[in-house]
Amino acid sequence: MQTSLRPQKTAVLVAQRIVADIQQRGNKAGDRLPPERVMLEEYNIGRGTLRESLRFLELQGIIVLKPGPGGGPVVQQPDGSGLATALTLLLQFENAPFRTITEARTALEPMMARLAALRMSEEQLAELKYSVDHMLDKVGDESVFLEMNKRFHDIIAHNSGNALFGHLIDTLLGMLDGSSIGVDYPEHRRVAVHKAHAAIYEALAAKDPAAAASAMHDHIIEYANYVERKFPEILNAPISWTL
Repeated sequence: MQTSLRPQKTAVLVAQRIVADIQQRGNKAGDRLPPERVMLEEYNIGRGTLRESLRFLELQGIIVLKPGPGGGPVVQQPDGSGLATALTLLLQFENAPFRTITEARTALEPMMARLAALRMSEEQLAELKYSVDHMLDKVGDESVFLEMNKRFHDIIAHNSGNALFGHLIDTLLGMLDGSSIGVDYPEHRRVAVHKAHAAIYEALAAKDPAAAASAMHDHIIEYANYVERKFPEILNAPISWTL
């Protein structure tokens, strides 16, 4: 017997209304949503549909369901984990290789740098400079290198003035994390990355969008060429949610 899709559709529609109400009320992370009995009456639905809606929102990272007395749905700030999972699954079912991600970064990150050169504040530039300097100070520590490398690209994306870029780069970097897919960064490679980051920072600090875009393009191409030479099997491997 075919299962009806109506309850699921209703639950998603209710979830959309709950999100709209969260925004209309101006709820912030940590705020509790109305009690179950209030939402049942307000949305004119059954308990099963409401709970399915709340579980859906929890999976999207919009609320967390706290158990016990005084618990219930609590608003939280969503992150990019839902986007990363959805995109990874889409690409996995397309049998897309990891090369797809490096190609996307080659196209996207120079534009992010171009916009960031025009929009980054002095405080944001100082944060970026810290990631550049700390990478060099701890160049012998690969874990610090990976952390500062991600931080550098995150800062530029999130401060490009385009919110979509921030979420996209979080997702792409998470999918192409060298520590998880087997890319090794010997110290000479870390030094080269630091040099590239320093050049990008200087262009951003000078508020030069063309130079920032060019430096970022060169950096991403250099990275792609390095992985192509040393780890071609990784670029050709299909993207997988399990990695």
